[in-house]
Amino acid sequence: MGAVVRVPVERALISVHDKTGLVEFASTLGGAGVEIVSSGGTAAALEAAGLAVVRVEAVTGAAEMLGGRVKTLHPSIHGGILANLGDPNHRADLEGRAISPFQLVVVNLYPFEETVGRAGVTEAEAIEQIDIGGPAMVRAAAKNHAWVGVVTDPGQYAEVGAAVTAGGLDADLRRRLAAAAFFRTASYDAAIVEWLHPGDLPERAVVALERQDTLRYGENPHQGGASYRQVGRSSWWADAILTQGKAMSFNNHLDAEAAWRLVNRFEEPAVVIVKHTNPCGVAIAESAPDAYARAWECDPLSAFGGVVGINRPLDADTARQIVDRFVEVVVATAVEESAAAILAAKPNLRVLVASPPAGNDVDFRRVEGGFVAQPRDSVGGEEWTVVSERRPSETEMTDLRFAWTVAVSTKSNAIVVAAGGAAVGVGAGDQSRVGAAERALARAGARAQGAVAASDAFFPFPDGPEALAAAGVTAIIEPGGSVRDDEVIAAADAAGVALVFTGRRHFLH
Repeated sequence: MGAVVRVPVERALISVHDKTGLVEFASTLGGAGVEIVSSGGTAAALEAAGLAVVRVEAVTGAAEMLGGRVKTLHPSIHGGILANLGDPNHRADLEGRAISPFQLVVVNLYPFEETVGRAGVTEAEAIEQIDIGGPAMVRAAAKNHAWVGVVTDPGQYAEVGAAVTAGGLDADLRRRLAAAAFFRTASYDAAIVEWLHPGDLPERAVVALERQDTLRYGENPHQGGASYRQVGRSSWWADAILTQGKAMSFNNHLDAEAAWRLVNRFEEPAVVIVKHTNPCGVAIAESAPDAYARAWECDPLSAFGGVVGINRPLDADTARQIVDRFVEVVVATAVEESAAAILAAKPNLRVLVASPPAGNDVDFRRVEGGFVAQPRDSVGGEEWTVVSERRPSETEMTDLRFAWTVAVSTKSNAIVVAAGGAAVGVGAGDQSRVGAAERALARAGARAQGAVAASDAFFPFPDGPEALAAAGVTAIIEPGGSVRDDEVIAAADAAGVALVFTGRRHFLH
């Protein structure tokens, strides 16, 4: 005899730590004539609500032990969950031991993730929150989903309660519940693995991902696309509020990530415009509208159709500038009511309200059959050294800090030319460093006169600094470390250019 399409629920096992909605759900089951078996705090909560409950120890004939570590690990429980009722031998085993089968198992696990996320938690406290019986019951019921439904989240109560009342759980629902159950135990174990293997680059890593959204397509229309959120981790983009516009695309997500991370590196009002994950406009100013205007001036041609990050509330003056041009996405800390009314004139414009990025998580990159991983790059803690005869002026040093921050977030090879707290030319992703310098200077034009420049890695030859100096750049910042550093320094001195070494490279591939 094969598995039936719909399984009427006559007997349910309930053992939950999170008791949200428990009484209401159990009342629904009781009203449908379901016998409820429960233990410990769950049974006490149901009894306090006036519901009929059969205690687990009455089923097993054994009191719980080891402070509650062992209570459901018993053949009378797991036999009732795992029995394949289509197998006569299984039925005979149940009858021989007077075990009644369960058609529904309702379990949510000890809060291990929340426990280890609290400050000051001891190892003993964390270990006590590693659930054993719960995952065993969940996995047993999920394995036997041909005959048993398994509920692992209070969010499933409404659908399951309705199905029980209507006559039972159909095969599709049981399979969906089983898939969710196995993911829950997998993500639970992933959290335990992470706790046991601390550090940025642990010996072993299990990453649990939950699909956040299905995208229209990937980078190109012939590719599928979806966004995934790591379970248990904060995620600015997943928590962001889309206040207007079409759903985010695959490319929108990548560009918004680049823009939002860079703009949040600045404390001053700042605007970043990104195209194909590279900044093509960056500026700081006394106000967001001024920063936006100056950022757009960097490279208006590339900024067309770009993604904008603003580290301040989006105001009406900035909104007017945005709607005058073609922009795909805007990410800001808030949107003022007057600005929202203006942006509504562009209904396809995506507007996101987001919190700052969480910080320096591990950066995983996919390669065939695996990943490479690294701690996410950050700026700060570097020891800057002036290596030229001329020291940068205070104004030049301020602009060098700005240009360096932008260069760190620009694909290598990267050269950023900046003046007065604004990028005026960005050379990104070039195969040669002098090529990147030439691209940045071509965009800067006459604005390179009196500007500064940043290079994300050392200049291997003097030709890059020479090209920058010839265009009017007066100060340069780079990591140093080339075998030809002496030649580069000599070229800077010959041109009267101030040169600063940071001692740290910032490639971005």
